[in-house]
Amino acid sequence: MEDYFAGLTTEGINQNTLMIDECTTEQMLHLLNQEDAKVPASVAAEIPQIMKAVDILHHLLKNGGRMFYIGAGTSGRLGVLDASECPPTFGVDPTLVQGHIAGGDIALRVAVEGYEDSAEEGIALIERIGVTSKDAVIGISASGSASFVIAGLQKAAELGATTIGIVNNRNSKLEDCCDICIAPVVGPEVIMGSTRLKAGTAQKLVLNMLTTCTMVKLGKTYNNLMVDLKASNKKLYDRSIRIIKIATGVDNDVAAEHLEKASMNCKLAILMIKTGMDAEQAEQVLDECEGNLKLAIRSQNELV
Repeated sequence: MEDYFAGLTTEGINQNTLMIDECTTEQMLHLLNQEDAKVPASVAAEIPQIMKAVDILHHLLKNGGRMFYIGAGTSGRLGVLDASECPPTFGVDPTLVQGHIAGGDIALRVAVEGYEDSAEEGIALIERIGVTSKDAVIGISASGSASFVIAGLQKAAELGATTIGIVNNRNSKLEDCCDICIAPVVGPEVIMGSTRLKAGTAQKLVLNMLTTCTMVKLGKTYNNLMVDLKASNKKLYDRSIRIIKIATGVDNDVAAEHLEKASMNCKLAILMIKTGMDAEQAEQVLDECEGNLKLAIRSQNELV
């Protein structure tokens, strides 16, 4: 037995749930809920590190870089989930934020946990996806011991990429091989070692912060409206109409008319309504303002 694993917080025994197998259903649920309630505080304690990561990610993505999540098991699945939600939410290219899991896409549905021990696979992944010095690689590992993740981060660092670690233990192996380490420590799990529970929840909260705040800083929202979404189905079309109405105060017909003229581009439609420009003019102004709608509107108001 490795002393490293025995000393991990995530491998500890939770004294609060020792007799969970003798609890009623209601008692079990309260135990889980009470333990889950500890997660937000653990994430809040890491905000200084998360802030550093967001500012670096903003700088890199603004200058042509990309974000890559790499992880194994639950950690890998969470990275893939967060990355896959960025295009529909923020209208970004699917290559801008990518999630990769040890064992490949089949590991999203079927556990192939042995791949987390393969340093060679981690190195091969970084080479295959073409990481450069303009990019950031974010390694996620609850234990901080997954060789796949550690080797991937080390290879990314060799290529000049920024490396960020997300781990649920202090003084982990992962911490030693990344530029920024985000370590929300949630304590022992309800079921010993089951890091799909509190550790996974903490990781999800951190990933939410990284992409959401980075995208906001990139101008992908207007106030708290997701104006860069693409109206690709009925729900998103309806949401686009409501967003346009909220942002401009127009009625349904005007919103729909401008969304059509803007080729289903919600942000463009709002700028057209706010300034009276046609689609071509509005698109040019948006480009000049690097896609920042609020800045584009202000630039035109200053000309009046």
